[in-house]
Amino acid sequence: MDALILSRLQFAAATFFHFLFVPLTLGLSILVAVMETKYARTGDNLYLRMTKFWGKIFLINFAIGIVTGITLEFQFGTNWSRYSAFVGDIFGSLLAIEATAAFFLESTLIGVWIFGWNKLSRKAHAAVMWLIAGASTLSAVWILIANSWMQHPVGYVLRNGRAELSDFAAVVFQPWAILEFVHTVSAAYILSAFFVMGISAYHLLKRQHIEFFTRSFRIALVFGLVFTLVEVVEGHLHGADLAEKQPTKLAAMEAHWETSTYAPKYLFAIPDEEQERNLIQIMPIPGMLSLLARHSLSAEVKGLKDFPRDERPPVFISFAAFNTMVALGFYFLLMTVVGWFKRNKLLESRGYLRLMLYSIPLPYLANELGWTLAEVGRQPWIVYGLMKTSDAHSPIAASQVGISLVAFILVYGLIGIIGYYLMARHAAKGPEAA
Repeated sequence: MDALILSRLQFAAATFFHFLFVPLTLGLSILVAVMETKYARTGDNLYLRMTKFWGKIFLINFAIGIVTGITLEFQFGTNWSRYSAFVGDIFGSLLAIEATAAFFLESTLIGVWIFGWNKLSRKAHAAVMWLIAGASTLSAVWILIANSWMQHPVGYVLRNGRAELSDFAAVVFQPWAILEFVHTVSAAYILSAFFVMGISAYHLLKRQHIEFFTRSFRIALVFGLVFTLVEVVEGHLHGADLAEKQPTKLAAMEAHWETSTYAPKYLFAIPDEEQERNLIQIMPIPGMLSLLARHSLSAEVKGLKDFPRDERPPVFISFAAFNTMVALGFYFLLMTVVGWFKRNKLLESRGYLRLMLYSIPLPYLANELGWTLAEVGRQPWIVYGLMKTSDAHSPIAASQVGISLVAFILVYGLIGIIGYYLMARHAAKGPEAA
């Protein structure tokens, strides 16, 4: 394999591993803040125990996320120097804001939260947790704005062979960035809700710490239900925006080859990219793709055959990632709606609790599939319409990238095993005694 393929594999490995920890940081910070606020307002010691129990898992997860995130950013200089030279004026400034205005603020506040238990009042300490949640979200804002610019570049001028910033507000407030932020953060909140509900289900099935985990489950259930509904609505809005700004990605994720009106949506298809057709098509819904993309059953949707072959993304990966992600999204909605009606009789709903326990990995899968679609579906562009991925990598030897790729996998694998072992051990042990 050449340096380009190895660099892409290394970045993918680092990104996917890092994003195993980011969503839980975003969502669990909110849930812990809610629990501590309940303690600050009521003085109920049960909420204090909940705050410390879930807060410890949050801290373990946050620590692993830091390690993987820092090394990820260094790859822009080591493996993607041509990309960095081309967009550094825009992309670099957004990452710099994220690091100085969000990451260091978040890290400092976490230190205050850890060591401030007996030094701050209950309300002040709870306020610190809300500030941590806000700083985590602010960090996500700038990272997602940077990625949104790669997906739909705006507010720039080309000068001396570089993309230079001309309109900061256009970059920050473009609709794509807003939709991507809502979509990604909602997915993180869903993951965190299912994480808390799954661990709570484990203890409720064992009939231990019943009041503790019943309250934890209910708090996470409301959180998950709200943001699952938000995700479904936003997904439709994002699809319509995608049809306008990245029509090749839309066509690929729907395996849509022929430009047509009343374009159907297939619930299952196997695309043959060599023959430019779908080998198997199951349950076509006539006009549904036109409706989702253009808000009209009779609207025309452009097919992949109308785009040059060298500008089409991989169809099978895009189609499989998208449809699996959508199926999981509706599964999450179903499980949270069912949970709402079972919230007062959880102990009697053992089948539902088992499903929630086994569902813990599914939001992780959905989040990774979402990023797979976002990045693979953008190919062959690293900056859509401006720079191809094949022109962006560093002029380095394949052997150098290969050695670092193996090192990344070994080190990240060890870190991941340790991190999840610590979280699983703490989660299975349960809260400290009152």
